[in-house]
Amino acid sequence: MPSEFTVRTHSQEEFIDITNLVREALTSSNVQKGVAVVYVPHTTAGVTINESADHSVVEDILEALRRIVPANLPYRHLEGNAPAHVKASLVGSSVSVLIERGNLLLGTWQGIFFCEFDGPRTRRVWVEVRGE
Repeated sequence: MPSEFTVRTHSQEEFIDITNLVREALTSSNVQKGVAVVYVPHTTAGVTINESADHSVVEDILEALRRIVPANLPYRHLEGNAPAHVKASLVGSSVSVLIERGNLLLGTWQGIFFCEFDGPRTRRVWVEVRGE
C-alpha cells in the first residue's frame, strides 16, 4: 500500500511544496535505493517538480497556465471547472523521483509541488516507494 497524506489548499489555484512530506514517506519506508512515485488521485489537481528556491517561478508557471487555458472559452463541462481539468491534464498526476542512499535525488533547486487548480479543498497524495 502506498503511504498517503493530505494537503489543504487555500486558493483556487496554488502550488504547495510537498517535498518534505514525500521525504517523510521515504524515511518511513527504509528504502535506500529505488524510486518514489508521487501520485495525485484528483482530476483537477496535479503534481510537478520545479524550482523551490524562488517562489516567483511558481507564480510564473501559474500565470502561463492561465494564459494557455483561459477561463472564458466555451467549455462544454457544466460544473464550471473545465479549465482546472485541462490544467491538471497538462501538468500531470504523477512524478517519479530516484532514491539513492535513502535520499530523494532532486537537483539543488528542485522541489515537489502539489498543484491545485480547483480549490480550496482538502486533497490526497499517495507515495509509493519501491526499492531495496
